[in-house]
Amino acid sequence: MRKLFFMLLLGVMTAPGFAQYKPVGNEGAVKARFAAAAKQINSIASDFTQVKTLSMLSEKVTSKGKFYFKKSSQVRMEYTSPYQYLMVINGSKVSIKDGQKTSKMSAGSSKMFQQANQLMMDCARGTVFDNPNFSVKLLENGNSYLADMTPVTKEMKTLFKSVKVVLQKTNFLVSQVQMVDNRGDQTTINYSGQQLNTVLSDALFTIR
Repeated sequence: MRKLFFMLLLGVMTAPGFAQYKPVGNEGAVKARFAAAAKQINSIASDFTQVKTLSMLSEKVTSKGKFYFKKSSQVRMEYTSPYQYLMVINGSKVSIKDGQKTSKMSAGSSKMFQQANQLMMDCARGTVFDNPNFSVKLLENGNSYLADMTPVTKEMKTLFKSVKVVLQKTNFLVSQVQMVDNRGDQTTINYSGQQLNTVLSDALFTIR
């Protein structure tokens, strides 16, 4: 189940780069612009590259795929290389396809699963500042904002030491998400080639 929770959230800069950030002067104004920009986004389609660094291994594990988001609660995370793995969230329903095996469940099946699902949606919808399961600090550098998120609920504390979400200043899109668990394992996702408000078929968010 632990793997499933992490796959649910990948929908996530190395540590030295975060030292370049400083606290935002007018946090309220930034959050208001962020919320306004998020309301204009109906869909997102992008490529992603995921790099996983395991504390017990010296090598990094890199995988690539496609990410789709459709307002207000549809997400498709499709890993295409070096393995095939598909996760679809459609409202409260979560479907996973791993090879030839398909499993389906409800996002409300457990409190932890609900909170993990909420974080995934917050990253896609641009509402990370309002997530009650985390304490959020807003930082900035010349090109981007950083939401530095520390878990405050018991469920999220068992999964994460920290979550960092990087947003571009030009359009407030999430470009990077970094998650560090309590074992020291780190997962970083970089999003690229983002296309906004294109028509996405409902079939993308269904696994048969």
